[in-house]
Amino acid sequence: MYIVCCDLEGVLVPEVWINVARWTGIDELKLTTRDINDYNALMKRRLEILRFHGITINDIQKVISLLDLMPGAMDFINWLHRRAQLIVVSDTFREFADPLLEKMGWPFLFCHHLSIDNNGTITDFHLRQPDAKMRVVESFQSLNYQVIAIGDSYNDITMLRKAELGILYGPPQNVINDNPDLRVVNSYKQLKTIVSNLIQME
Repeated sequence: MYIVCCDLEGVLVPEVWINVARWTGIDELKLTTRDINDYNALMKRRLEILRFHGITINDIQKVISLLDLMPGAMDFINWLHRRAQLIVVSDTFREFADPLLEKMGWPFLFCHHLSIDNNGTITDFHLRQPDAKMRVVESFQSLNYQVIAIGDSYNDITMLRKAELGILYGPPQNVINDNPDLRVVNSYKQLKTIVSNLIQME
């Protein structure tokens, strides 16, 4: 049986932090795991910027509530539900994700969480565990599932390599150049073809 472990931002929904950057006018918030492969360093810098500019969780949730799924994403999700179990595996935070999950029909999500004070200031972030995406894949494999993993950024690479099949979806060229052995696709149509062919072989 197959489990599909799919990243959220950049694969199914737009990058949250890029949209927060556009809304606030703070260009440094445009940096994502497509640019920086040290997620801890990236998040620490993001929180410093938010505190400096007085941006609260309410501000970020307002931006997220305005985001739509990427064109074709919901069709892909519905198509996938009839063939394999979808698990969203993301380095986002539960406090960010609910508006997006609602639009997706509430798929199961593995992610992290935030500490927020009474003023709505994000004071800290808490990663569920080191290399959490890869650990999700390992856990399903220990239950005798085979895993198809889909992601677009540096923080997805260990998950993709651990899975029976790892696919880079619409990644930037620097991620492709650093991981030339991984399969790259740029449309949901291509994803459907690969997933369908693999499942039919079983």
